[in-house]
Amino acid sequence: MISTARLDLLPLRPEHAAEMAEVLSDPALHTFIGGTPLSAEALLARYERLAEGSPDPAVRWLNWVIRLRDEDRLTGTVQATITFADHTAEIAWVVGTSWQGRGIAREAAQGLVTWLRTQPIHTVIAHVHPDHHASAAVATSAGLTDTDEVHDGEARWLLHLPLQ
Repeated sequence: MISTARLDLLPLRPEHAAEMAEVLSDPALHTFIGGTPLSAEALLARYERLAEGSPDPAVRWLNWVIRLRDEDRLTGTVQATITFADHTAEIAWVVGTSWQGRGIAREAAQGLVTWLRTQPIHTVIAHVHPDHHASAAVATSAGLTDTDEVHDGEARWLLHLPLQ
């Protein structure tokens, strides 16, 4: 678990699927991330696959649900895919539309990057849709810088960390 001032980032478990299906159910949420909202059953299957971990031993999948402590409510997810060969972590975040605008994504991403600083990681990467200004602000607040590189239509953001 990773804790911040208001949040607990809890390791994702299949049991979170029903509540998270509701959190992620707004079709507008998928404007920048693509896809459509998943049913609780489909999300359960996805969470079961994620909980099994990466089939590649050189890659580690880390996924957390974001719990807003004051409301005892799940509000979104953060994730990091760590590639050991090049000491990189690719991160992402999503917060349900009902909880957006409250600094939850910013706080969760900052908490994740703070935790990554304790790991053998020297590069943190995020990909942000160029029109998703709120997500760009989250990346900036977590210390990442826009590289002006574009991958699959998304801007690549980087943070270089000293190796531990």
